[in-house]
Amino acid sequence: MKKFLLALIVVLSFGSGFASTLPDEGIWIPLLIEKFNIKLMQEKGFRLSAGDIYSVNRSSMKDAVVNFNGGCTAEFISGSGLLITNHHCGYGQIQNHSTLENDYLTNGFWAMSRSEELPNPGVTVTLLKWMEDVTAQVLQDISDEMPAQEREKLIATRIADIQAKAVQGTGYSAVVRPFFMGNQYFLFVNETFRDVRLVGAPPSAIGKFGGDTDNWVWPRHTGDFSLFRVYAGKDNKPADYSPDNVPYNPAYYFPVSLRGVDEGDFTMVFGYPGATSEYVPSHHIDMLKNHINPLMVGIRTKKLEIIDRAMESDPLIRIQYSSKKAGISNSWKKWIGEIQGLEKMNTIGKKQEFEAGLTEWIRADKGRMLKYGDILPSYGELYKELTEYTLVNNYTSEVFNGIEAMVLARRTYELASLFQGGKAPDRQAVEKTRETLAAYAGEFFKDYDMATDKELFSALMTMYGETLAQKWLAPEYLKLTKLSGGDFGKLSPDFYNSSVFTDKERFDSFIRRFGKSGLKKLEKDPFYSLAIDVSRFLTGNVLPGLARMNSERQTLNKRYMTLQMEYDSARVFYPDANSTLRVSFGSVKGYESEDAVWFKPVSTLRGIVEKDNPSIYDYNVPSRLKELYAGRDYGRYGRNGEMPVCFIADNHTTGGNSGSPVINADGFLIGINFDRAWEGVASDLAFNPAQSRNISLDIRFALFIIDKFAGAGYLLDEMTIVE
Repeated sequence: MKKFLLALIVVLSFGSGFASTLPDEGIWIPLLIEKFNIKLMQEKGFRLSAGDIYSVNRSSMKDAVVNFNGGCTAEFISGSGLLITNHHCGYGQIQNHSTLENDYLTNGFWAMSRSEELPNPGVTVTLLKWMEDVTAQVLQDISDEMPAQEREKLIATRIADIQAKAVQGTGYSAVVRPFFMGNQYFLFVNETFRDVRLVGAPPSAIGKFGGDTDNWVWPRHTGDFSLFRVYAGKDNKPADYSPDNVPYNPAYYFPVSLRGVDEGDFTMVFGYPGATSEYVPSHHIDMLKNHINPLMVGIRTKKLEIIDRAMESDPLIRIQYSSKKAGISNSWKKWIGEIQGLEKMNTIGKKQEFEAGLTEWIRADKGRMLKYGDILPSYGELYKELTEYTLVNNYTSEVFNGIEAMVLARRTYELASLFQGGKAPDRQAVEKTRETLAAYAGEFFKDYDMATDKELFSALMTMYGETLAQKWLAPEYLKLTKLSGGDFGKLSPDFYNSSVFTDKERFDSFIRRFGKSGLKKLEKDPFYSLAIDVSRFLTGNVLPGLARMNSERQTLNKRYMTLQMEYDSARVFYPDANSTLRVSFGSVKGYESEDAVWFKPVSTLRGIVEKDNPSIYDYNVPSRLKELYAGRDYGRYGRNGEMPVCFIADNHTTGGNSGSPVINADGFLIGINFDRAWEGVASDLAFNPAQSRNISLDIRFALFIIDKFAGAGYLLDEMTIVE
């Protein structure tokens, strides 16, 4: 335990800069809340201690917050492993269990006993056991003057050693992550649970109310939650799925509050934010805003047009493509808002102004000129090339990941590679790979529509050739362009009718009998030959240059971060998000959207009923919900004759914070974070305190839906509810 206690008193080398200029901006390391944040949090109304948030000596809030399936956050709300997260975080699992006969996406799902809870193979829940500053061990005797390759190799070796030693004999896993662009490193030791079962989810008309139209928008009226339960072995340790497993008993779970929120109330978000880039140079913002994002928006617009038409034409396709569409549209709409937000805030201009002051400060001192004088000019040269390579890589990946037959073809390469060369393949490796591929293909074809993929193929192949310069087009693509005269619609009938990757029976038969003789047939398959050629083209012509440039950028970033902290020593800094457990805090707050438009911070059920439109899937309010509204039958969950649904606050959040608990001044759960407001969606790159707002589901609405709407009130009996 000594090493944990020592970690608590580590003073960072960047201590003068470890807080926020704007109190509600920042994504903070929980280990260091006591040293850098707790006083300000308490001034804002928080009534607990830093040890209540993070402790290794006793149970604390950190023991209730989990990384859900690698991309979201969830939290325990009972001592029997009950988890709540967002509906959109559990969307893939809800969709996987849905059929035309049991359409849980449309109708919702509620297990009325634990025996009815549905297993989800492959879904994981990861819990932080402890974290520790390991900067000294990672960076000892490493300098910026070392060759980049040598430095990176040495750092990687040390990280691997630290991770291995941290978990030896424990059954845990460990990861070391860089902070402040590689100036600091923290170790995270985790425990991962593998038996996670679906307990409940409202119908999409509640859990995804408003669909893509309302996504990233306030006011919001979405009941964005789903319930899962974590199971463990009888020793309360992680175990593979088994009917004999028992509900996990967490060290801590959140009491649930019925007190609600008022404007100005303290809020804390505790979760796993994915990635922010607050300290990058203006060149990086220019690359994203003016070059990468507009083209990515364009190609995703085309994908969504095609998928939308298909979903509207057939109820089965709607189920098959719901999760795919959600994944495509989320970033699509975010990029649009990000472009607009960066323009509105003049982010590039402000960055350039900051860099001009920085340049003047550097030039005023010979020592600084020697140490830092090359950084900004080097960025300028680097990003000219980096922008082109990044665009080619991102756009190519977006095209060929959008053609589903290509994705399955690429997955088959691992099996094919076992039969290449002169030696006989390892029989055990072949069977294991074949089994894995067959399982993947089963899920693939369950949600595959050939006609939709045909249309995607024709459109995306055309856009690929029209967008990128010829030197960046894969040779096999150029060959197909010549063959088709640029009309890929001519090729698609033969491709799709003959390929093994577009029909389940053909694929299963081919894979079952696959051997060395199958290589020739595979290489003649148009999707396989194209997939392999594109992969080889990227590997040979794009990725090496991109890796070199990103290595150069990483070196510059580390030095640039140090430079910023030295130059702006009065400013206080927080580390960028990197998918590790973080705390952000603020208060419930409305905002001015545009001239003469002020948004209140709370939405209600009345707004759902006002938006009701039975002819539109995303706005077709369930009749039961309308009945409850008409009778104002809100039970103990309503307030002053209204049923609160969502609220906004000025906590700094990003992707990965979806599903994060929103906690009040007493440490009680008051909401589930699920989105950000459109006007402040650029906060991953530039936080706008006037308009950056996180959107959360009011926990009372979730309880109301579970109890009054679904009749699953028995689930509330295992919670600790604070009136």
